[in-house]
Amino acid sequence: MDFPPIEEQLRVIRRGVVDLVDERDLVARLEQSRASGKPLRVKLGIDPSSPDIHLGHTVVLRKLRDFQRLGHTAIVLWGTSTAMLGDPTGKNKTRPQLTREAVEANKQTYKLQVGRVLDISTAEERENCEWFDSKSFMDCVQLTGSFTVARILERDSFEKRYKAGEPISVHELVYPLMQGWDSVELEADVEIGGTDQLFNLMVGRELQRREGQKPQVCVTTPIIVGLDGTEKMSKSLGNYIGVLDEPREMFGKCMSVTDEAMRSYFELLTDVPDARIEELVAGHPRAAKVELARSITEIYHGAEAAANAVAEFDRMFQEGGLPDEIAEYEVSADQLRDGGILLAGALAVGEICGSNSDGRRLIKGGGVKVDGVGVTDERAILTSGVYLLQSGKRKFARVRVP
Repeated sequence: MDFPPIEEQLRVIRRGVVDLVDERDLVARLEQSRASGKPLRVKLGIDPSSPDIHLGHTVVLRKLRDFQRLGHTAIVLWGTSTAMLGDPTGKNKTRPQLTREAVEANKQTYKLQVGRVLDISTAEERENCEWFDSKSFMDCVQLTGSFTVARILERDSFEKRYKAGEPISVHELVYPLMQGWDSVELEADVEIGGTDQLFNLMVGRELQRREGQKPQVCVTTPIIVGLDGTEKMSKSLGNYIGVLDEPREMFGKCMSVTDEAMRSYFELLTDVPDARIEELVAGHPRAAKVELARSITEIYHGAEAAANAVAEFDRMFQEGGLPDEIAEYEVSADQLRDGGILLAGALAVGEICGSNSDGRRLIKGGGVKVDGVGVTDERAILTSGVYLLQSGKRKFARVRVP
């Protein structure tokens, strides 16, 4: 196979990368690969511990896609065994353990979303239950003999928990060894992970060395901040952009990215060339944000949907218009009290918020309009009729009260 020149490959690989352990080894492998026509084996482990992914998860997926586009073998390793334990990375308490059935269900939905970033059809898909399910208890004991407790406790999250007197389960100490053993089984040349995964990736290097293999190159990418500009992107924090978000919602969320985060979003989540990113970031923030939102929406929904999202955004927020489509909801009879429903409850019915208490917080914060008029009274009641409810600039619903 004909691979691109080494410098061109390095330019693609280096973009958005924090750790590269080590680059000289990577260059040697790329040269050998180019001479032999044999692609590198590039591994990304994915624990299907939840059903949905957001753009924060796609950063490592896009880096694997970069290697794939350069002609190398992308290995998607489904952690069907490790997911049952739960990765302790960055956690201040033990994760709940999952059943095999829950892991498999998550994998099916996760796979569809991963396919929006990677060409799954040409990737090598594996599951680490292939080797862990057949191992005996004594095999596991032998694996744990590869590292000392002191070495495992060097891991930042373990060290903090140990010093704070927080409990650490024994199975959590085994997790890095299991992830490292995956690299031995796959004979990985390269492993990709977030910066919080560097310890685990380095364990893989050590185990490969002990097994007589050439230690893998470790590549890490940043943990992207969420829409609040401070915390990492997280569904539980509500500061995320979902891979499955509708075009209008995805575009609108991207427009709320902080100015400070724009450069990293461009670099990690789009294919916009570096030189163009510099031009955009140096220019007007709003114009740059529109291009960012358009680029991301186009990746997941196509050029036409992205163009429509731009046009609708302009109409709604520059001309004060409404979305083309607004979902309608019906209040049921058992939700009525004293001839109506609290506005907070109506917001929950219209899926503008998750609960009555969330609705009260929105109202109190001054972010709710009813038929275009701001409402700040948490006790407001909607009686019989159809109401246009709005929260912020992106969330709309029509709610019918019988």
